[in-house]
Amino acid sequence: MTVSTSLAEPWASLPGRLRERGLRWTPQRRTVIEVLAETRGHITGAELIERCRRLDPAVVPSTVYRTLDVLEQLGVVRHGHGADGRQEFHVGSETDHGHLHCATCENQWEISDDEVQAIAAIFARRGFAVDASHVSIVGQCRACREKASRAFV
Repeated sequence: MTVSTSLAEPWASLPGRLRERGLRWTPQRRTVIEVLAETRGHITGAELIERCRRLDPAVVPSTVYRTLDVLEQLGVVRHGHGADGRQEFHVGSETDHGHLHCATCENQWEISDDEVQAIAAIFARRGFAVDASHVSIVGQCRACREKASRAFV
């Protein structure tokens, strides 16, 4: 069983990389890889399972999560945490980044590693190194603040 030849790196080399770790290249793992290769941005484990099951109803959660663990070790995906604390996986992201979450409208924006490092400088004075992929700041966006202020006029 092989990965679709249309997949680019790092996805195309994963069957061999997984075998090097003593893992079998199964139809379920192939499905996980194919879904991730089509994903950009963030995806939760539950969302990934749902998308995989659309292609192969036999996909089980334990295979998805074990595969995600190995892919993170290989540097293909990274995990972070949303404002609600749930784990999400960064796919296709070129750089580390954090997130801003509006508690009112629930929109989310990425903040660059440079922006995270500017925030992290505050903590660096205490000798603390911040992991950019785990920075999630919850607040209220400009549009929601403006809407709220107009409501009181």
